[in-house]
Amino acid sequence: MGTNYYFYKKPPCGHCGRPFDRLHIGKSSGGWCFTLHVIPEMGINDLEDWEKVWQAPGAYIENEYGYRITFNEMKRIITDRSWPPKHKSINQEWYDRNHSEPGPNGLARHKIGMGCVKHGAGTWDCVEGEFS
Repeated sequence: MGTNYYFYKKPPCGHCGRPFDRLHIGKSSGGWCFTLHVIPEMGINDLEDWEKVWQAPGAYIENEYGYRITFNEMKRIITDRSWPPKHKSINQEWYDRNHSEPGPNGLARHKIGMGCVKHGAGTWDCVEGEFS
C-alpha cells in the first residue's frame, strides 16, 4: 500500500471548483525508495526537474486523498526516507520476487529496467510510464 502524489499547475476553476489537469509526481510506499514519475517528453527526468516545475505561480500538490501539501513537504517525502532494519524474510529471494535490490537507509529500490530508468542520487528511483 502506498500514497500517490499529484501536481496541479493552477488552482481549481473559480466558478465550479473543478481541478485542472494534473501530473503524477510519484508514489510513496513503506520500505521502498520513493517512486518518482519521470516524463522525459516534458523534460522531467529527475527530482531537480520536478522542483523547477513546482515553481509555477498558483501551482500546488495534493496526495490521492485530496490533502494539500507544500513543496517542501513533498521534497522531504522523496528525500528523507528510511526503514527499520530488515526483517529476516527480506532476503535475496524477496528482492528477486519484487524486482528490487537493497537501497539506501534500509529501503528496497527498483532494479533498473521494467520502467525504472535510473536510481536517484538519494532515496528515490526514476520510473517512466503509467503506474499507481
